[in-house]
Amino acid sequence: MSTDASTDVVRIGNCSGYYGDRLSAMREMLEGGDLDYLTGDYLAELTMLILGRDRMKDESLGYAKTFVRQMTECMALAKQRGVRIVANAGGLNPAALAARLREIAADQGLDVAIAHVEGDDLSGRADELGLNEGTGGRALTANAYLGAFGIAAALSAGADVVVTGRVTDASVVVGPAIAHFGWGRDDLDQLAGAVVAGHVIECGTQATGGNFSGFANVDMSTPLGFPVAEVAADGSVVITKHEGTGGAVTVDTVTAQLVYEIQSPVYLGPDVSTRLDSMSLRQLGRDRVAISGVVGEPPPATTKVCLNALGGFRNSVDFLLTGLDVPQKATLIEQQLEAAFAAGVRPESVEWHLDRTDSADPDTQARATSLLRLHVRSATPEPVGRAFSDAAIQLALASYPGFSVSRPPAAGTPYGVYRAAYVAQPEVPHVVVHADGRREDIPPPPTPASPTSASGAEWTERDGESVRSAPLGDGNAPLARSVGGTTRVPLGRLAHARSGDKGGDANIGVWVPADHPARDDAYAWLVGLLDVATVRELLPEAATLDVEVHPLPNLRAVNVVVHGLLGEGVASSTRLDPQAKGVGEWLRARVVDVPSALLPTHLTDPAPEARP
Repeated sequence: MSTDASTDVVRIGNCSGYYGDRLSAMREMLEGGDLDYLTGDYLAELTMLILGRDRMKDESLGYAKTFVRQMTECMALAKQRGVRIVANAGGLNPAALAARLREIAADQGLDVAIAHVEGDDLSGRADELGLNEGTGGRALTANAYLGAFGIAAALSAGADVVVTGRVTDASVVVGPAIAHFGWGRDDLDQLAGAVVAGHVIECGTQATGGNFSGFANVDMSTPLGFPVAEVAADGSVVITKHEGTGGAVTVDTVTAQLVYEIQSPVYLGPDVSTRLDSMSLRQLGRDRVAISGVVGEPPPATTKVCLNALGGFRNSVDFLLTGLDVPQKATLIEQQLEAAFAAGVRPESVEWHLDRTDSADPDTQARATSLLRLHVRSATPEPVGRAFSDAAIQLALASYPGFSVSRPPAAGTPYGVYRAAYVAQPEVPHVVVHADGRREDIPPPPTPASPTSASGAEWTERDGESVRSAPLGDGNAPLARSVGGTTRVPLGRLAHARSGDKGGDANIGVWVPADHPARDDAYAWLVGLLDVATVRELLPEAATLDVEVHPLPNLRAVNVVVHGLLGEGVASSTRLDPQAKGVGEWLRARVVDVPSALLPTHLTDPAPEARP
């Protein structure tokens, strides 16, 4: 390893942002350019439930099977190119995945050292740790988020491949950086810089133009390249991608990922608490964005545990309501089905959602049609099974004019419920099983001496969760100022946004594009606009929910957290958009009074809607 901190960097790529991502990405990344490490993120809250169901059917499973396919094809290539692989594809069974990879290596005659990290699975201690509270004793999975030092220990001992269970998404990047530079627990700023690098590249092509509200300015004619993080010894980072691949790496595509699925400006992890409001971004050149100045603080005393339980059984049917009198048609079918439920076995939960997607004087049938969605849930399958399907379909000739459904109801299916819990870090085993079978325990970080950080961030309780939030109104956020007349336009004509899910919560990051000619003024106005009351007004579905708004001045961004928008998490959500992926675009579509001076001329001239 080089010891020249001014030039030494470690190049860490990503080839997967979720279980089911592009299978060819591993080979593309290995063949496309130089790398020291290639990482993959295969896990999400929903994925853990899917893997839990796999393991219920076959105890030898519980890991990401697509990763096995990729490694079967690419293990020899990675060895040949000297690229070491780190992935959380072990899911609920990292030991079984490591054993399967050793079989593949032996079949191909490869000398590959394969290690795994375990200890995150707390399901056997769920009662002892109080994790089954609120799950009815039915926790299917209970996995703590481990940090990166186990991965680092495996790599330092010579592993070519490290697979893990539930580690934080960024840990697959932080671990290689720790191993490369020899960082310790006290190197908080460096660790925080690597966490930011991991957070940016963990979701694959979302950092290179995928799911980006400025997509019209990105070349998406060829498959998007997966991102690469060049991490330096001081924790500074350059985000890039292989030459000749599709997409783009810009300040805005990187910002989009930085504000994705976060909550307060203090991003908590088991190794370090990262100040998301401390960093600076700079475009170095084509497809190269530098991130510097990241500040790290001591990690919390607790770590998060992902709990998935079987919530019961559910079913649904979508009624198509066409033409005139949509509300009256909706009322009729609701009354008829409620009568049918009363005469039989009523599901425990009955939810109706009317989406008015019709328009006046429609020139196509699609524009004449609205969607009435019915969701039912019960602890047992019978009330949401055949009886429910029959009740819905037997009204086909006896209900509203134009009766139609998008598809006939199927059999009731089981669904999962997600919940987060928190346990003291020393309660969670963190074990490396090296390639030779040797087991190494990784000690937890030192317990923080004080619940208040140097920056003034404080710990509070939210539904039993320890939440650390940065103090607002500290002078970092600019104040909104008067800039003349306004024009009524969609917010998205001024700002980008990206949204996502954190359990049952939705987060929406909104920011002013990097090339805005008056970016500071535009950000000052944005901060002034997006207070809690305005968010609830623009997103009426959040009107009765707990909303937080956090300015991120260095990113010219505002992060909005809507608690409970997704109910009990994606696996049980009945929303049309259960992962909140489109909430940011919904917010951008809302019409607001934007200062005319901040808008491009073509949006204000002519300007019949402008007013002083």
